[in-house]
Amino acid sequence: MEVPDWGTIPRMLRDQAGTHPSDIVVAGGEVRLSLAGLRDRAGAVARGLIALGVRPGDRVAIWGLNDPDWVVGAFGVWDAGAVLVPLSARYKGIEAAATLGRTGASVLVTGHGPDGTVFTDLLAGTAGGPGAGRPFEGLPELRCSVVPDALERPGTVRRSRMLSAGARIGHAEAEERALAVRPDDLCEIMSTSGSTGTPKGVMLEHGHTLRGYWDWAEIVTLRPGDRYPIVAPFAHGFGLNAGLLASVMRRATMMPIPVFGPELLTELIHDRRITVLAGPPTLFHRLLEGDVGEHSLRVAICGAASVPAELIRRLLERTGLERMINAYGLMEGTVVSMTRAEDPVEVVASSTGRPVPGIEVRIVDDHGAEVPTGERGEIVMRGYGVMRGYWDDPDRTAEVIRDGWLHTGDIGTFDADGNLAVVDRKKELFIVGGFNVSPAEVEGLLLREGSLAQAAVVGMPDERSGEAGWAFVVPRPGVAVDPERVLAWARENMSNYKVPRRVIVVDVLPANANGKTDKRVLRARAAGRARGGNSVAGPDTAR
Repeated sequence: MEVPDWGTIPRMLRDQAGTHPSDIVVAGGEVRLSLAGLRDRAGAVARGLIALGVRPGDRVAIWGLNDPDWVVGAFGVWDAGAVLVPLSARYKGIEAAATLGRTGASVLVTGHGPDGTVFTDLLAGTAGGPGAGRPFEGLPELRCSVVPDALERPGTVRRSRMLSAGARIGHAEAEERALAVRPDDLCEIMSTSGSTGTPKGVMLEHGHTLRGYWDWAEIVTLRPGDRYPIVAPFAHGFGLNAGLLASVMRRATMMPIPVFGPELLTELIHDRRITVLAGPPTLFHRLLEGDVGEHSLRVAICGAASVPAELIRRLLERTGLERMINAYGLMEGTVVSMTRAEDPVEVVASSTGRPVPGIEVRIVDDHGAEVPTGERGEIVMRGYGVMRGYWDDPDRTAEVIRDGWLHTGDIGTFDADGNLAVVDRKKELFIVGGFNVSPAEVEGLLLREGSLAQAAVVGMPDERSGEAGWAFVVPRPGVAVDPERVLAWARENMSNYKVPRRVIVVDVLPANANGKTDKRVLRARAAGRARGGNSVAGPDTAR
C-alpha cells in the first residue's frame, strides 16, 4: 500500500482527523486524545507559537519527557510551519545550550525531568540568566522559553499564557500557515553524534519522512487500534518517527512512556494489553524473565542489533507472536532495510533484512568499488530517504553524501538472498542502550572537568547496555586525579548514556605513527582488564 498523497505532516493530521475523528491515538496517564482532539490541541499550540513570533522555517525546540504534551507540541510546531528540534530529556545544561545555539532555535518549550528537575534551571547554569528581552543571555537567538504553568522563572512564558495569546490569532490565519507547508520543507533537525566531537543536526523533510515511516509501519503491520507503548524517547529518531508519527499515520494508539523500568513491562503486557512492542534485545529478555501468561502482544520490533536466534524462538513459542521484525536505519538515511514476516528465525537473528522499497544499498570497499556477496565493506545507500544534509555544515554533508550516495560509516555484508547484516562501524561511535555516543564529544566534555590534560574514550562490550565507554585520562601537571570525582562530574554534566563506565588514569596516551591516539591499544588494555575480572562499573587507575 503506497503512502497516501499527504505530502506534509499538517495535511496528514487533517486528513486523518477529518476521516476518523474519534480514533484514539494518544493514551498517556489520564489523557486520551482522539485524532480530532490532537488536531485541535495542536492548532491551539500553533496559534500560540505564532503569537510568540514564530515564523515559517524557525526552529522550535522541545525539551521534556515522553508525554501527551510532547505529542501535541510537536504537531503544533509543524502546524506553525516551524522546524522541530528535539532535545533529549537526558541532556544536561551544557548539551542543551550547544544544540540550541547551533540550530539558532527561537523558542524553547520545556517540561519537568524524571526526578522533578526543571530543565530551564539546568540551562540557566550554562547559558546565563535573562538578557535584554531574552530568556538566556548566552543564547541571543532564543527569544522565548515556554514552561509549565506550575513554574515561575524569570524571562519565561507559562504555557497557559502562550495559549491565551494564541487565542487572538485567527483560525484562518493559522490554517493558512499549516497548509502552506511544502513536502520539501524541513520538519526536523535531529541531533546525532559525530566523530569530530560536535553533534550534527540532521535535516529531514516532510515528504521523505512521511514516506519512510509509512513504509516502516506497513512492513511492521502497525494498524488502527494497535496499542503501542513508545519506550524510545521522542527526542530519538525511533521514538519520534517510528513511534509518534507512525502511530498517527496508522491510527494506532501510542502510549508515551516517560520513564521505562522493568516493573512497567508486566503492566504493559497484562494491564494495558499492548499489541506492539519495540526495543533492544534486552527488553525482550526481560519479557521472558517474567510470567508472560495470557496477553495480546502481536508484533515485536528490534533495531539493527544482533538478536540471538534462541531468543526469537523462545519469544515465538512462549508468546505466540505473529512476527518479529529486525530493521536497520539511521537518522541520515531514514529506514534502510527490514526483515519481513515470512523470514525464518535465522534471517531475523542474523540480518536486518532487505532494503525497503525505493532504497538502494551497496557494500563498497575503501575506494568505492562494490565488493562481492559475503564480503565486508561500508554500507552506502541512496533513494528518497537520504537527508537533505547537516544543518549549517556543507563540508560534513559533502563528506558523507557523494554522487547521491550516503556513506553510512557502518560496515556490513550481503548474503546470497540479499539480506543485509550490520557487523561493525567504520566510525568510532559506540552504542549505549540504543543511543549513539561519540567518543570525541565525551572527551571534549571530560576536559571541561578541570583536572585533565587529555582524555581518550573507547567503547567496550557491556552486559547491561550492549556497550559502554571507558575513559583513559592524563592529569594536568601537578594535579592528582580522583576517578570518582571525574565520574561524579560526568554524571552531573552529561546525559547518563555518555557517562563512562570506567575512568582509568594514565601518564601518557599511546600514539600511532601519525601522532594520533592509538585507540586499538586502549581497547586492548581495556579488554585485558575486563578479562581479569576488573570490568565492574567504577573508577580505576593505571600508571
